[in-house]
Amino acid sequence: MFEPTIIVHGGCGKISPDMKEIAIEGVKTAACRGHTTLTRGGSAVDAVVEAVTTLENNPEFNAGHGSVLNRKGEVEMDACVIDGQTLASGGVCGLRGCANPIQVARLVMEKTAHCLLTGQGARDFMESQGIHPVADSELITPRGRARLEKVLKSAFPVKEATESQSSGPSALPGCDTVGAVAMDAHGNLATATSTGGIIAKLPGRVGDSPIIGSGGYADSDVGAVSTTGDGESIMKVCLARRVAEYLEKGESIRQAAEHALEFMSNRVGGEAGIIALSRGGEGGKCQVGCHFTSDNMPWAVVSNGKMTWGIDHGQELSSPLEGE
Repeated sequence: MFEPTIIVHGGCGKISPDMKEIAIEGVKTAACRGHTTLTRGGSAVDAVVEAVTTLENNPEFNAGHGSVLNRKGEVEMDACVIDGQTLASGGVCGLRGCANPIQVARLVMEKTAHCLLTGQGARDFMESQGIHPVADSELITPRGRARLEKVLKSAFPVKEATESQSSGPSALPGCDTVGAVAMDAHGNLATATSTGGIIAKLPGRVGDSPIIGSGGYADSDVGAVSTTGDGESIMKVCLARRVAEYLEKGESIRQAAEHALEFMSNRVGGEAGIIALSRGGEGGKCQVGCHFTSDNMPWAVVSNGKMTWGIDHGQELSSPLEGE
């Protein structure tokens, strides 16, 4: 048997001081809920979907209820889940009218022969599975509207939107793409990632999050990865799969993440963050870790009766789980 473990991220970028504690509490809550799923016998897929659903329901994060707006003021969401045991995957992109796109992504994986559905087709499938659409008004926050207005006032809104994910001069307070990776008691791995994309994006733009090997990757024999950051750069280097390749070569989680981010920075530029785990530990435990090149990335790990978390570079705090 293996030690059930989950790590969650709340997106990388430049997070304002007044948002840091909110972001940390958000990822800690999501990690706890995912871990509870594992300890009750749930699979790694169950756990990552539960954790990401929790973050989609938190309007402080750029996913589900907190999604940023495209140039027309609409919410278009992307999400993906991958089962490392079978390599099965499901994703949605450009999905509108959905509170929890990660749950639709899971249905794509489990109920269809496809890996990715887009736009109206994804919405039609969602409704065919009994998930009722929600109005944009239920997903749009006042902060989301304010952030869009700020970007649209710039001279180059699309460029500004891309830069706002990073720690550049246009960085805006708040959290970004969310994700989780987990190992269950049977040693199976899974990953899930969800996002509202980038502010003021062109309608129809799809980022890295729903793309296998870019926004996430999972193979129980290798490792599980979820990424966040500059989506176009992440896609150009297939960042999540690149981490897995370094793990296959025998590198540690930390080494693999650092090398992948260094490669991306040198080759195409941009900032990103990575969470990952593998079954490489002793006594049924796993290797687990994160690395990011942006100013901040809220993350939390729950394993073996302990929670560990951080948001700044070099920060690693921990405490026993309540009730343990």
